[in-house]
Amino acid sequence: MGTLTQELPATPDARPTEPIVVDLAKTTVRELNAALHAEPEGSTAHYRVVHPQGTHSIAVGLDRPVTVAVEGHVGYYAAGMNQHATVEVHGNAGVGVAENMMSGRVHVHGDASQSAGATAHGGLLVVDGNAAARCGISMKGVDIVVGGNVGHMSGFMAQAGRMVVCGDAGDALGDSVYEARIYVQGTVASLGADCVAKEMRPEHLAELTELLAAAGRDDDPAAFTRYGSARTLYNFHVDNASAY
Repeated sequence: MGTLTQELPATPDARPTEPIVVDLAKTTVRELNAALHAEPEGSTAHYRVVHPQGTHSIAVGLDRPVTVAVEGHVGYYAAGMNQHATVEVHGNAGVGVAENMMSGRVHVHGDASQSAGATAHGGLLVVDGNAAARCGISMKGVDIVVGGNVGHMSGFMAQAGRMVVCGDAGDALGDSVYEARIYVQGTVASLGADCVAKEMRPEHLAELTELLAAAGRDDDPAAFTRYGSARTLYNFHVDNASAY
């Protein structure tokens, strides 16, 4: 069987207007990713991936404004290191979806496993369902909107960016958070070290309104509580030694 890249037309102008359908029951994920990476700079090609069957590393490292719609569940690290691309997962996602994302949009229409959006620098990650433990761990500028709940240690060492939780949050939310802002509509099991509730000023309501709209949600921004760093751990003090 020839590779997927060999089966595609050589130039974008020769491409069909309909999405390029890739069946992972017949094509390897290596061939899919090779075809995506072979797209010319600025390509807006639309791929439709069927029968993913929980395969790992689907649509990783993309750096073109392509659209990839995956019809089914994906495994580990889907859409990792994403730049510019739009990746839609019409199912659930395994560990590390959108890990280290730089820009673009990743939308999981089901649930996400642990470490969703870990270390991500930019772009928007939307999870319509629940996200497991360590959602947004060490996030560095990404925006994350979770329609359901997040598990324990979410926002751990979050350095920059915004995380919106429309449901409840597990234990140790925002542990050792730096300058990221966390918004939670539901209850929080417990706050992590140096994480505190903060005032919702007009500018926070405005940015939350924009984030919810970008995620396609109509939740009331006034129903959320903002959490962030108390800034007591920025400099070492012996009285706080147990919290470091």
